[in-house]
Amino acid sequence: MDDIIGNLRERARKNPKKIIFPEASDERILKAVKQIEEERVAQPLLLTHDNLEPEKQEEFANIFYERKQLKGITLEEAREIMENPLYYAAMMVRLGYADGFVAGAVSTTSNVIRSAINCLRIDRKIGVVSSCFVMSVPDCAYGRDGLFIYADCGVIPYPTSEQLALISLSAARFARDVLDLTPRVALLSFSTKGSAEGRWIDKVKQAVDIARAKDDSILVDGELQADSAIVPEVAKRKVADSEVAGKANVLIFPNLDAGNICYKLTERLAKARAIGPIILGTVQPCSDLSRGCSVDDIIDCTAVTVIRAQSVKEEDEEKQ
Repeated sequence: MDDIIGNLRERARKNPKKIIFPEASDERILKAVKQIEEERVAQPLLLTHDNLEPEKQEEFANIFYERKQLKGITLEEAREIMENPLYYAAMMVRLGYADGFVAGAVSTTSNVIRSAINCLRIDRKIGVVSSCFVMSVPDCAYGRDGLFIYADCGVIPYPTSEQLALISLSAARFARDVLDLTPRVALLSFSTKGSAEGRWIDKVKQAVDIARAKDDSILVDGELQADSAIVPEVAKRKVADSEVAGKANVLIFPNLDAGNICYKLTERLAKARAIGPIILGTVQPCSDLSRGCSVDDIIDCTAVTVIRAQSVKEEDEEKQ
C-alpha cells in the first residue's frame, strides 16, 4: 500500500475525533468499529433507533424545521426525519456533538448526500457539494506512485463549467490538505487541446479558465485525454508545454457516468484501493461508503474523516 495511504491511520491516531456510524445493523460496520476502537483511529459512536436521545431529537427537529420551513417542511415532518439515524447523525455533527460521520454501507449515496446537504454547513468558499475517491493503484508509475484523486464520482450527474471548476478546486485542496500532495489537476475529455470539437469539450475548456481565475495557485489544465493526463511519453507528443499533462494526480471527470465507471473499473481491473466517496464542499466532514465496501475501506474512510475534522478544529481555534 502507498505510504501516504498507510499513514492515514497513524495521523488519525494522533488526535482521534468522535465519528458517528448510523448503520449499526451492518456486520462490516460493527467489525470496523471494533477495530477502530482497538487501533484508536477515532472515538466511534454507533447509532441505532434505540439509542437516539428524545431530547436531542426534539432539539434537532426544531433547528431543522427553522431552516427548512420556507421550503414547506412542517415541524411534525422534521420530527419524523429525526427518527432516521442518518439525519440524526448529521445534525449531531452540525451542532458539535460529534466531529464527523461515516455512512453508506447500507444507505444509498443519494440518501447520504441528502443528509449532508440538508444538515451540515456548506463551505461558502466553494458552494458546491461533490465527492472524490482516493485511489491507490499497485505497481503503478503514474500519478504519485499510483496515488490519484478521482472526482466527482458520486454527486453531480452533469456538472456545468462552473461546477466542474469548483469540483476541481475542492479535490485539489483535499489532495493538498489531507494527503500532502502537490495537486496537478487534469480535466478529462475525449479530446486533447483541440483534437476534437463539440459543446462537451467547450464546457471543459471553460471550466479550466474558471478554475484558474478562482485560484491561480493550483496547477489545472485541460481538456486532456486520460493518457495525455497521466502518461509522460504521450504528453510529450501531444502537449509538451503543460505543467500538468503526463503528471496529473487529480483527475476530474466530465460527468458522473465517466467518474463512477472509471473508479469501479480501476478498483476491479487494476486491483486498486478505493477510499470514499469522500464528501467535499461541507464545512464539517463526512464520508460516504460504497455498499460493496470492505472493513478496511470503512476504517480508512474513518481515518480520512478524522484528519479532516482535525483541520476543522484547528481552523475554529485560530478564529477564536
